[in-house]
Amino acid sequence: MSLLPFAVPRPSAVLPLPINLEHLIRLLDPKVPFIIKQRVVESLLNHTFAEPLQEGEFDVLEGRRITLAIADLGIALSLTLEAQRLVVCRELGEATIRGGWREFLCLATRREDPDSLFFQRRLVIEGDTELGLTLKNLLDGREESFAQGRLGEVLIGLERFARRA
Repeated sequence: MSLLPFAVPRPSAVLPLPINLEHLIRLLDPKVPFIIKQRVVESLLNHTFAEPLQEGEFDVLEGRRITLAIADLGIALSLTLEAQRLVVCRELGEATIRGGWREFLCLATRREDPDSLFFQRRLVIEGDTELGLTLKNLLDGREESFAQGRLGEVLIGLERFARRA
């Protein structure tokens, strides 16, 4: 889902997806129009985070941008907050959280402690580290994992796939 006009380099130390799935993602991603990616991702995120958005927990992103870069898949996603909704944007974030798809999956499903993922440098914050840490702490402070609802179904499916791979 390369939503930005640049390619994310693929680090060599990351465990790869089976070549067929990674190849498929890299082949299809550039062909899917931005507007479709935007609508799907925004819908999932705004549904998943409806309560914290309503309570103003994401207000730190108002007028700011953060990029999530899944380096081993070449996917980058920049988010901002507009009118209490998470919005996918084309511009680079002031902060970037970078890592492999398995690390983001561990973060989202809470299979590993988020602090460990950062301390082991499996997830890295670049740029405005204060903004990146604020978002990381906000997500870490949630009582439940992101594995809820439609987004949860996708994440749990990916997790099962990762265990078999």
